Amino acid sequence: MARRLLGALLAAVVGLLFLGASPAAAHAALTGTDPKDGAVLKEPPAQVTLTFSEGVQLSDDSLRVLDPQGKDAAKGEARHVGGRSATAAVALQSGLPEGTFTVVWKAVSEDSHPVAGAFTFSIGQPSETTVALPSGGGWAETFYDAGRYLAYAGFVVMTGTAVFAGWCGGRNPRLRRLASAGWALLFGATVALLLLRGPYTGEDFGLDSVREVLATKPGAALLSRLLLLGAAAVFLAVLFGTFRADGGSGSPGSDEDSPDGRTEKERRDLAVGLGIGGTVVAAGLAATWAMAEHASAGIQPWLAMPVTALHLLAVAVWLGGLVALAVSLRGGPPVERAVVRRFSTLALGSVTVLVVTGTYQAWRGVGSWDALTSTGYGQLLLVKLGLVAVLVGTAWISRRWVARLGDTAPAAVEEVQPVAVTAGAEGAVPSEAVPADPDRARQLALQQAARDRTRDRRALTADPARFGLRRTVLAETAIAMVLLSVTTVLTGTQPGRAEAEQSTAASGAVQNAGPVSVEIPFDTGGRGGSGTAELTLDPARTGDNTLHVYVTNANGELLDVPELRLAFTLADKKIGPLRTVPEKVDTGHWSATGVQLPAAGDWTVALTVRTSDVDQVTEETKIKIG
Repeated sequence: MARRLLGALLAAVVGLLFLGASPAAAHAALTGTDPKDGAVLKEPPAQVTLTFSEGVQLSDDSLRVLDPQGKDAAKGEARHVGGRSATAAVALQSGLPEGTFTVVWKAVSEDSHPVAGAFTFSIGQPSETTVALPSGGGWAETFYDAGRYLAYAGFVVMTGTAVFAGWCGGRNPRLRRLASAGWALLFGATVALLLLRGPYTGEDFGLDSVREVLATKPGAALLSRLLLLGAAAVFLAVLFGTFRADGGSGSPGSDEDSPDGRTEKERRDLAVGLGIGGTVVAAGLAATWAMAEHASAGIQPWLAMPVTALHLLAVAVWLGGLVALAVSLRGGPPVERAVVRRFSTLALGSVTVLVVTGTYQAWRGVGSWDALTSTGYGQLLLVKLGLVAVLVGTAWISRRWVARLGDTAPAAVEEVQPVAVTAGAEGAVPSEAVPADPDRARQLALQQAARDRTRDRRALTADPARFGLRRTVLAETAIAMVLLSVTTVLTGTQPGRAEAEQSTAASGAVQNAGPVSVEIPFDTGGRGGSGTAELTLDPARTGDNTLHVYVTNANGELLDVPELRLAFTLADKKIGPLRTVPEKVDTGHWSATGVQLPAAGDWTVALTVRTSDVDQVTEETKIKIG
């Protein structure tokens, strides 16, 4: 048995390495804006458009556009473009002044985490601005993160204690209170998260925000969790009520005689019913995390969600059972060797599940060895490695105590009964008699409680092996709670795979950032036929591009020409000419959208300008497409 328990403890070390790998998807990242950040436009845009790496949830004020004086320049509410949840746009008012405009945006990712940011663009020329950007974080984020940790802790304690009592046969009276405390902690934390969800995502605190939250995926998950907790309360009442009826011995479905008159078949049926019902409730509670957080977004959500739920259940069974074992070893009836054996077997199975599910989640979350050291997510995993190293040392110490465990409980400790008497009509009355004086009764009760505590302490220290195991299990529990804290932080951290991919994409965007502008001088030979065409291509990358051409005369004034055409050719790949006929927007201003350039390279742009019925010229230049 010692070797089996040691194997479970050492395997737990490996499993815990993957415990924090449950996040496996990305927060939404801003991948593009129109206008570009820092762009200087000659004409006011009709709208501001943002593109994200994944779908986002918008609120009424997700996009705010502020003019140089801080006044609202937007018209209407933010909306998705073309039914695509990864885009957001807001229309702008007409007649906007020149100067620098600030776009402040906020949204909620598919993985339920809020994202926010700001950028600027200018019309005409840059100017000073009086806009003060909102600061991140705040009290709502702090309390929401605390609520998430308490919710995890409550679920782990409640589930693990119930499994330890129902499956392993733990009969310490404290287990009922421990499971109830876990239930109450999870219930209170869930209610708090429901109330704080609105402020956490940038909304005002109040019932209106709660109604809006309930219409979202995270809100539905929290509400489902509350409903499942009602079923969990009934389950715990039946489970521990059964133990009281059994007189605190045996387990549901054992062959021992039942003091409550149940037959062996009835007890087996009850045990099966409790097992199935408890499994369904626990799996449903675990699913409320999987369906609303990281697993529901990113790659392979169809696989990640059930894997995450299974991962969380394994953590609860192992870690919560460890807490229950520590509480049982701390006081009450001595823990039987058979209970430790059952828990070691269950812990080994749980750790096996942790290793399998954690390996998948680590691959999904980190993605590469480089991301392990270059991203915040990977660095947190390295912190976990340090904690696991401490746990290895604790497990080695536990091995020595487990090897010394006996087959029987420690012998009863002789008690020294104090002499306590009360005066009565017939003389001295033993302390067992209940005195009529309430004050004296309370005093005797305190004496009895002190004797009970002394007896329990002596019983705990009577067997050195059990006393040593109790201390190491308490140490393991403390380390595991710290690991749970790191896990909670990881669930709110951008996974390493996504962070590395977005950094690479951002680097590429910087290298190939648009818009790209070139000036093409021309002279058609006729009167007033000379000038310059300024061609701007945005974002100057493969795929769709927006084209603007501004035509000016020799004096730099906008020139009204009757016709303008362009053709794009990539000679080394034998692409083109791809002809584009822009539309006239205003005097000297021509524009085209959806200009498709299928490959990167140095493209030749042929510009044809006609200034009269007979005066026309074609000029060429090079433009680099990333």
